[in-house]
Amino acid sequence: MLGSFGSSSQSHDEETDDQRRRFSSTSPAIQIRQLLISCAELISRSDFSAANRLLTILSTNSSPFGDSTERLVHQFTRALSLRLNRYISSATNFLTPSNVVESSNDSALLQSSYLSLNQVTPFIRFSQLTANQAILEAINDNQQAIHIVDFDINHGVQWPPLMQALADRYPPPTLRITGTGNDLDTLRRTGDRLAKFAHSLGLRFQFHPLLITNNNDNDHDPSIISSIVLLPDETLAINCVFYLHRLLKDREKLRIFLHRIKSMNPKVVTLAEREANHNHPLFLQRFVEALDYYAAVFDSLEATLPPSSRERMTVEQVWFGREIIDIVAAEGDKRRERHERFRSWEVMLRSCGFSNVALSPFALSQAKLLLRLHYPSEGYQLSVSSTSNSFFLGWQNQPLFSISSWR
Repeated sequence: MLGSFGSSSQSHDEETDDQRRRFSSTSPAIQIRQLLISCAELISRSDFSAANRLLTILSTNSSPFGDSTERLVHQFTRALSLRLNRYISSATNFLTPSNVVESSNDSALLQSSYLSLNQVTPFIRFSQLTANQAILEAINDNQQAIHIVDFDINHGVQWPPLMQALADRYPPPTLRITGTGNDLDTLRRTGDRLAKFAHSLGLRFQFHPLLITNNNDNDHDPSIISSIVLLPDETLAINCVFYLHRLLKDREKLRIFLHRIKSMNPKVVTLAEREANHNHPLFLQRFVEALDYYAAVFDSLEATLPPSSRERMTVEQVWFGREIIDIVAAEGDKRRERHERFRSWEVMLRSCGFSNVALSPFALSQAKLLLRLHYPSEGYQLSVSSTSNSFFLGWQNQPLFSISSWR
């Protein structure tokens, strides 16, 4: 638990006592949100002593094993504590937010949490399934050589269903995938798995790993595109599922990246991002946005998974917990989770020469079927933009993810 820092005052004590009384007498879910925001406000104006007292209250009303509200409070209290520690003294031995993010960046643990996330939530599968359908519909049956560039391919779980669909075509086309990532061993293992699967289907297949470093100021340099080998007889598809937000640290680099993608003349570009503004320059704005966003995420996990689910705990504490720490505790160039809403991406893509390609009614029916069969809850809401025919997946009235197609 954090120690007490700074000089205390009677007004601060009275304020904290009043907050404690109100916390005990009103709805926990509503009051806890107010307390978290109050704590963030205190930290933002350097009132460390009062913030520390609020963190004590929050800590006693949170648990990684409680209901969705208690688990959410646990993650945000942890992130606020780390942010407070950063402001207290650079001479302490406390972990800085960037240290925490990196220390939790254990490869095996992250891989496990990613695979759990893919199983217990529809977020990744919805995005990948819809992107695959957009790619399949953009590629005619008579196109016999297909090249997919997948930025941040991870484990490659998106591609077996698309490979199956291509193998069912007659004659089946050749498929080449260029997959980017920041770990060469993971890329090679992913390529080996996809190659074996392609062989089992009788699909002619090649995989090219493309390493992107992310440990210096030149991470995600647009020049990486020059390393992608293009062949004249191939139909090109670009896949950016949960990738482009990482380039928002330098908007000029992002624009250069998008212009270079456009110059490659892809048949289709698929884009999936979180439907949230976690890139606001003001901490308090970013904090409130993140609080509401992850409250909906944790509520969805609460409604669709049993209390004893170990997968849910892994997803919340490792995957989403890491995101929350980055958004709340990190600042400046150290922040990586710079999500922005679809409207922002739409403006940026159009300014770089892209035009929206409407997602099909079949893609919508397929996404609805996925939700109904694998995630049976009326809480998940699937909507379509009336202007762009892009899809939005949310929980209750909170949009969480967007998926769109461009050319």
